Amino acid sequence: MAATQMAMRKFGHLAREVAAVGQGTWEIERSDRKQAVKALQRGFELGMTHFDTAEMYGAGESEEIVSEAIAGRRDEVFLVSKVLPSNASRKGTIAACEKSLKRLRTDRLDCYLLHWRGHYKLSDTIEAFEELKRDGKILSWGVSNFDEEDLDEALEIAGEGKIACNQVLYHLKERAIEHAVIPWCEKHGVAVVGYSPFGSRGGFPSEGTSGYKTLKEIASAHSATVHQVALSFLIRRDSLFSIPKAARAEHAEDNSAAGHLKLSKEDIERIDRAFPLGKRPGSLPMI
Repeated sequence: MAATQMAMRKFGHLAREVAAVGQGTWEIERSDRKQAVKALQRGFELGMTHFDTAEMYGAGESEEIVSEAIAGRRDEVFLVSKVLPSNASRKGTIAACEKSLKRLRTDRLDCYLLHWRGHYKLSDTIEAFEELKRDGKILSWGVSNFDEEDLDEALEIAGEGKIACNQVLYHLKERAIEHAVIPWCEKHGVAVVGYSPFGSRGGFPSEGTSGYKTLKEIASAHSATVHQVALSFLIRRDSLFSIPKAARAEHAEDNSAAGHLKLSKEDIERIDRAFPLGKRPGSLPMI
């Protein structure tokens, strides 16, 4: 594989650099726990120090698995969790964060996100985030599944330089965020973290399709895999991060290699043609 160093970049307005390819943990609790912990640890060893979890994942079990994986290494990781909209009142957000900290066995989160919009006032959630930040329980905060109108509202409440990231659905067959969300985030210095980069439940291009053939040809030229090529495309801009899940060490190794793969301009143009952007949807896709 044609390689460079593991891609590290500024996380939105934060001064800290974060691995462009991180580790997602949605549904990781459904896997063998020992293997899942080993996968996360292997990913860490290979430079994927960005760990993403949420109180929703396995009703907190995912956070407990992450805590086991990062034991003794907390200062070396960029740790992210999320509050459910149903808990996102001012008091509820603070209580939820404290529970997440307990499950993660840490005194702070590097970034804390609102998982998606709910019925509580966004201003209440943001006020809670700012209180948690003042108290040192979180170092930054962001949002998830926000379209540009949601982002406008958050910006109006919080002001510039407060929203660290927006975590959104992003894979080869679902590029809706390229219409308005990515441009908005780049304009305002907000990191874009793509989740489910291989699609969900059969969402990755199937063998035999023209899109898969394109990926395979590019992968062969770089001595890489099709999944590595897909991931590299999804982090091709400095604003982009991706958090694939790996429940086994070998999958973590495969994912981490994407952080070393440098696609050419021609490669990117070929993938762009093979998986066209499509029309802007009426609402932001999410899962």
